[in-house]
Amino acid sequence: MSQAPDLDQLAINTIRMLAADAVQKAHSGHPGTPMGAAPTAYALWQRYLRYDPAAPEWMNRDRFVLSVGHASMLLYALLHLTGVKGSPEVYGGADRPAVTLDDIKQFRQEGSRCPGHPEYRHTSGVEATTGPLGQGVGDSVGMAIAGKWLAATYNRPDFTLFDYNVYALCGDGDMMEGIASEAASLAGHLELSNLCWIYDSNRVTIEGHTDIAYSEDVAARFLAYGWNVTTVADANDLTLLDRAYRNFLKTTDKPTLILVHSQIGYGAPNLQGSPKAHGEPLGEAELRGAKEFFGFAPDESFVVPPEVPAHFAAGLGARGVEAHAAWDRLLAGYREAYPDLAWQVEAIHAGTLPEGWEDSLLSFPADAKGMATRDASGKVLNALAQRIPWLLGGAADLSPSTKTNLTFEGAGSFEAPGLAGNYLGRNFHFGIREHAMVAAVNGMALSGLRAYAAGFLIFTDYARGAIRLSALMELPVVHVWTHDSIGVGEDGPTHQPIEQLLSLRAIPGMVVLRPADANEVSEAWRVVMNLKNRPAAIVCSRQPLPTIDRDQFAAASLLARGAYVLADPADGKPSVILIGTGSEVHLCMAARERLVGEGIAARVVSMPSWELFEAQDQAYQDSVLPPEITARVAVEAASPLGWDRYAGRRGIVLGMHSFGLSAPIAVTAAHFGFTAERVAEAAKQAMAAV
Repeated sequence: MSQAPDLDQLAINTIRMLAADAVQKAHSGHPGTPMGAAPTAYALWQRYLRYDPAAPEWMNRDRFVLSVGHASMLLYALLHLTGVKGSPEVYGGADRPAVTLDDIKQFRQEGSRCPGHPEYRHTSGVEATTGPLGQGVGDSVGMAIAGKWLAATYNRPDFTLFDYNVYALCGDGDMMEGIASEAASLAGHLELSNLCWIYDSNRVTIEGHTDIAYSEDVAARFLAYGWNVTTVADANDLTLLDRAYRNFLKTTDKPTLILVHSQIGYGAPNLQGSPKAHGEPLGEAELRGAKEFFGFAPDESFVVPPEVPAHFAAGLGARGVEAHAAWDRLLAGYREAYPDLAWQVEAIHAGTLPEGWEDSLLSFPADAKGMATRDASGKVLNALAQRIPWLLGGAADLSPSTKTNLTFEGAGSFEAPGLAGNYLGRNFHFGIREHAMVAAVNGMALSGLRAYAAGFLIFTDYARGAIRLSALMELPVVHVWTHDSIGVGEDGPTHQPIEQLLSLRAIPGMVVLRPADANEVSEAWRVVMNLKNRPAAIVCSRQPLPTIDRDQFAAASLLARGAYVLADPADGKPSVILIGTGSEVHLCMAARERLVGEGIAARVVSMPSWELFEAQDQAYQDSVLPPEITARVAVEAASPLGWDRYAGRRGIVLGMHSFGLSAPIAVTAAHFGFTAERVAEAAKQAMAAV
């Protein structure tokens, strides 16, 4: 390259070389996509993205989600060159840039703010944790949903508080993942015109050229989804990119896919179409050649020409500062004109809840017949949602069964205007798309909404990747999973969860609650709504469960401690401890009556949440499960794995060791030994083993 490039090209090439240098120094990473997609991302950030680098959490900023998380150096280079400021909350109060050059030099190393894949709340400017392909585009749909809902709910004449756009850069791998198809179908149905996916189609994956596994017409697929589709034949053509972004901004009735044809390591010698450049460092020789080709000194690394940050400051930076200042002035006027709405907007941004929201929690009278905990959950949810206007969500086509419909006046449904609907509704119909549902709810939570997703517990298997990322991103998402055991009965083993409770408990940070009655449900909602940085799963029964008489037995508020002594001998000295969750607590209570009738002192422990119990101090744990009492029986109609920590070496665990059975619930329970008689018998066996 004999002549000095103009500022646009210099900025693009600086992004490329920072990515290549970082991957080379780390001896690990993916240089090809950052190099090939650099012009695409540059054109968006410098010319169109509405973003204030000094305020990366500004509510009305445009969102940029790097769904191709393996191309993380593309994002880190942009955050560094545009001078994005580190959020004090993320950086422990430190006043520092989001990404320093030293961070980039320590790419993929311990302590760097540039991990291998972007991590939300680890690096300012990262809008979502990405890397598992398809998750970022799924999140982006939820962000776009949130943008539409916020605009419909809070905008007023002369006060357009919310009109941001959501951009997601995705690749061939994203397009192959099923979650992307689910999410795209949902976005098209909802006519999310504020959503733009930028498909960097370089036709290379780890195994080689995509032709070996992938030959569909993606543009035609997205047209069928109801998207606006535009194509850029050459990723290096800024004029074509401009035209595509303007086309998106002019489209008001559907989401947009910009299909950009690029090449791995675009333009660099020996790299075009190379799978090596996708998943490995370039190597010293090829890196030197690339630097020479792009006009950089081959013996220098991590070079940032001073005119590049200045160029970004004059473009993205100046535009963002002006837009943010105008928005702040707008918000000040909004506070005066609509104070009741303004405090809601500010609470959403701060992550706080309305004062006195807990007063809306319900209390249920003792009732031997009781109700299914899914029914109790629906009643509590509706009471809470009337007090918390931004508590909203839905199910994967199962809300009549999960009881997660908001039924009070004005709740409404979130539906596309083209379908005679509107975006004011708080009931979301995600369709039979469990994976996209949870990813979308993650995106809604990333936008400040208190969002919930619901379905049958068995179908958590279809949403596992997004559920895991709820926890990894530390999002206070509420998962409501019903039909929690073999109590599903006639639906049989295909619908009877066995290992799903255990698998949820295995996710770090996830709080799993399986309440035993309606009042434990109410207390479970109290716990989860107070969570700031952890997702929770409320796991509910289909079948009715008795509502325990709390005047006779322990208070349901003790659920907050994870496990508690529900029933005990008068002298507090049991010979055996029966531990249960959910519907099995009632088996333990019935077994206790049998044992007491035989002169055996038994304690019943309700243990709705392992995680909350493990968070208690040792003294409390020992008060519930005294170490000296080794005769214990743990009962849960699910996988027994893990229960030995509470049953102890000499205890007995009654669980499921096989799949279920299609039969009426009473027959199924008896077949697998979930009866009061079997629990009482196990208690005596445990005592005999002491």
